[in-house]
Amino acid sequence: MTCIHAQARTTPKTREEIRHSDLSIGEIMARYSISKTTARKWRGRDDFEDRSHRPEKLSTTLTPAQEVIVTTLRTMLLLPLDDLLAVTKEYVNAKASRSGIDRLLQREGIGNLKALIAAQTPEGEKPEKKGFKDYDPGYFHLDIKYLPQMPDETSRSYLFVAIDRATRWVFMQIYPDQSEASSVDFLSRLAQSSPVKIEKLLTDNGS
Repeated sequence: MTCIHAQARTTPKTREEIRHSDLSIGEIMARYSISKTTARKWRGRDDFEDRSHRPEKLSTTLTPAQEVIVTTLRTMLLLPLDDLLAVTKEYVNAKASRSGIDRLLQREGIGNLKALIAAQTPEGEKPEKKGFKDYDPGYFHLDIKYLPQMPDETSRSYLFVAIDRATRWVFMQIYPDQSEASSVDFLSRLAQSSPVKIEKLLTDNGS
């Protein structure tokens, strides 16, 4: 399929003529009414179609490991997209984009938050309606999640997360284990970093 830019001043035929012409660059410019840059471009090309301006290699903002963390935060905290974006930019990757995270959630089948909440609600129970705004600041929920072992890692890691129910402020750290020492270190860092006084800690991970 021939691809010619809407504002192109040359065609595949004239480009091929330029490529094999014995004329000087100046003479080519005059004959085809094109700029020196265009003349030199087609003089040095062996293909005569317009190339896409899309990068040959598209880079993704999030690494595979970061994607795992983001999807874990989504399923663990049930954060809306905008809140998840804020947490991701703060703790995971400052260059993350809303559209990029949305594509990730859709790809992983967790793009619909209502459906995700319903799927995590035990059969016969109604989804909890109490929202974050119903709590006073300082009520923290803590959780620990396994992170899948990445190809460049020798062991799995653990994601420690604390979220203030009222403000949705999130604090997270990654540790190589879920030992008492790691837990104490995490709580110490949480206490130092929290913008509000910690009044209560809720966790499903026992002692």
